[in-house]
Amino acid sequence: MPPHAAAFAVNTYAYVLSHSAKDCLAHLAAQGHADFELVLFPGHLWPSETEASARRSLRSHLASRQLRLITLNMPNIDINVAAASKEMRDYSLSQLSDAVVLAGDLGVPGLIVGPGKPNPLFPLPKARMMGYFYAALDRLAPLAERCGTQIWIENLPFAFLPDADKLAAALDQYANPSVGIVYDVANAVFHREDPSYGLERVRDRLRLVHLSDTGHEVYRHDTVGSGIVPFAALPPVLAKIGYAELPMLEIITGTPDIDIQTSAEKLIAMGWPAQGRGR
Repeated sequence: MPPHAAAFAVNTYAYVLSHSAKDCLAHLAAQGHADFELVLFPGHLWPSETEASARRSLRSHLASRQLRLITLNMPNIDINVAAASKEMRDYSLSQLSDAVVLAGDLGVPGLIVGPGKPNPLFPLPKARMMGYFYAALDRLAPLAERCGTQIWIENLPFAFLPDADKLAAALDQYANPSVGIVYDVANAVFHREDPSYGLERVRDRLRLVHLSDTGHEVYRHDTVGSGIVPFAALPPVLAKIGYAELPMLEIITGTPDIDIQTSAEKLIAMGWPAQGRGR
């Protein structure tokens, strides 16, 4: 296995339009990768399109090839658990509940969920959105426990809890230790948060770190080195807080094969461990 492949897990976002999940895993495994985050997207992996037999087949495929799914990721583009309308909240929770069951069926440790998006022109009061968010957790967290998985919340710059302070405080108040945090360093930088501070702030609930590059003006998840994310500063922080999982490369480009490899090699050159810890 190439050193860069052993050091990082890989998110499949860039492949959702070109590969089914099973074909994508085979494609990436042929390049030496063994640890993954599958993005939920119609035609790639979608709960209503994945019957029981297909779930069993995918889980068997993973086990027979010694591949590991760390997470499923529900992109927070079409859904909103903190929406103003009950109908949108109900729809969002229905989709997420189906995703939780799928995560359980595949033996995945966590499902990534966004906390909800405000209207950028006239947002709901924060307390109201927080109530909707907690109501969503009240429904999703017990279901996840029954299914053998967990709910992990991501810092998203377009969400109503966009940074480490707000997200950690909200989950501390909710006080369910099973609800974790996925910290995305590009999301943090785009929101103008220092990712070293953010990682320390969420350390008690940190389950996974997403890596990609971005600038401040255009929101991206680009190849490492193409933006302003201070990657070299982060390995000492992760060592300090005892982070034990593989970092997740979430590179979303038109040429993901080469850009994932390039990103991993650049990170290793910056001091990231060449052999990951997550297995």
